[in-house]
Amino acid sequence: MDKNSKIYVSGHCGMVGSAIVRELKRQGYSNILTRTHKELDLCRQDEVEKFFAMERPEYVFLAAGKVGGIVANQNALADFMYENMILEMNVIHSAWENGCKKLEFLGSSCIYPRMAPQPMKESFLLTSELEKTNEAYALAKISGLKYCEFLNKQYGTDYISVMPTNLYGPNDNYHPTRSHVLPAFIRRFHEAKITGLKEVTCWGDGSPLREFLYVDDLANLCVFLMNNYSGDETVNAGTGIELSIKELSELIARVVGYEGTIKWDASKPNGTPRKLLDISKATALGWTYKTELEDGVRLAYEDFLNNQMRTER
Repeated sequence: MDKNSKIYVSGHCGMVGSAIVRELKRQGYSNILTRTHKELDLCRQDEVEKFFAMERPEYVFLAAGKVGGIVANQNALADFMYENMILEMNVIHSAWENGCKKLEFLGSSCIYPRMAPQPMKESFLLTSELEKTNEAYALAKISGLKYCEFLNKQYGTDYISVMPTNLYGPNDNYHPTRSHVLPAFIRRFHEAKITGLKEVTCWGDGSPLREFLYVDDLANLCVFLMNNYSGDETVNAGTGIELSIKELSELIARVVGYEGTIKWDASKPNGTPRKLLDISKATALGWTYKTELEDGVRLAYEDFLNNQMRTER
């Protein structure tokens, strides 16, 4: 990308999209194109086609999507599948129709099978059954990355995909039922601290193993890949380091300053037992993460304290 290339970042109001915009600006890219949901509904094909025909962006970061944790995914399976699949297809297809030089599709590590060998390599995609709690979201994301692959094969496009591990950081969603585990813990332990609760009960038994990547590190990788990678196979984005949900809860409680007891409700679902990405491809390309988990959690908690109104959106 040239510094004055026209670059469209979809989902720029969300955690990932806003981080990509920050990273592009940090690196000196000035011609950044954005639209809010009110200005452009990506689920409306006619609106997306008009936007691309008028603006004709040279590069596209497809970071928009409907996201949520286990509860949200289980309660809105059809919505998660429909909205994500529709907006992905609309954006990717319109980018292709209007001569976009390169598109980068942002997926999720939930695309990999529930019981995939660990750490998960990019080649493990579609080798066995998905995790049921987020199957609808995963199927939509798989469809998006496969459409990019098929366009490359049929029409010679240069569309790539990146699959991030669990993300956190500035502009995260701290909603009490629609957030992911790390921001949910930040809110729960903060509220327990300020209300004086002596104990907090968390879902599951705390045993699942997870990997977490600070969102600004992901954004740095996204820009790096746009400039340095071409290929049909996706690229994993992570740290290569995992910890249990129990260990995560203790870390966040320590950062927040909550000193009560943490209990576990084993009648609630754990989700996938283990989810660690093999990041050897990104490493071989010359990229590595920068932000250690505890440092990132402190930054995320600071963002939460400064922007608590986001929790109710």
